[in-house]
Amino acid sequence: MSDYFIGLTGGIASGKSALEKAFAAHGITVADADLLAREVVRPGEPALDAVVARFGRDVLMADGQLDRAALRVRVFGNDEERRALEAILHPAIRARLLALCRTADSPYAIATVPLLTEGGGRRAYPWLHRIVVVDTPVAVQKARLMQRDGIDAALAEKMMAAQASRAERLALADDIVVNDGDLAHLQRAADGLHLRYLALAGFVSS
Repeated sequence: MSDYFIGLTGGIASGKSALEKAFAAHGITVADADLLAREVVRPGEPALDAVVARFGRDVLMADGQLDRAALRVRVFGNDEERRALEAILHPAIRARLLALCRTADSPYAIATVPLLTEGGGRRAYPWLHRIVVVDTPVAVQKARLMQRDGIDAALAEKMMAAQASRAERLALADDIVVNDGDLAHLQRAADGLHLRYLALAGFVSS
């Protein structure tokens, strides 16, 4: 059982997954909000029932699974609909993140929340002891996103602009890992933070 929790966040294509893997290599439990977002809307889950009650059965496929494409069309560009969806999903995801962190069999646990800044920051996640932000130079982030998703510069810029700004994310940070593409640097940063978090969690002397 763990009782020391670290929030991990960063912009799109910033390298959150790479940092996750670096912590996992130290045996640290990582709970990922993106993965849990799929779990909470599986058939039989209360969150899926709430989504259907709010948006109608048109957002379901024939087999009862959530039709993500249909739901995206429904909320895209509609702030009221998007907020309604977030009001259903975000509490369910946060609750599952906390449950997984609490049952972690590692000295501390990582909760990866890509939209931590947009989703309320520390107010929404008062149980996080520290927040580490993966920070990527804008030009590197843009190039990485274009390559990863096979998109042009205009769409990459639009996707980046839809998220919180770099300054807003950094304002939440207790710890910052600069990910400019140097994996060795990223690994060294993770190693150093791992030792710091062990100390803060009371497992080694600082």
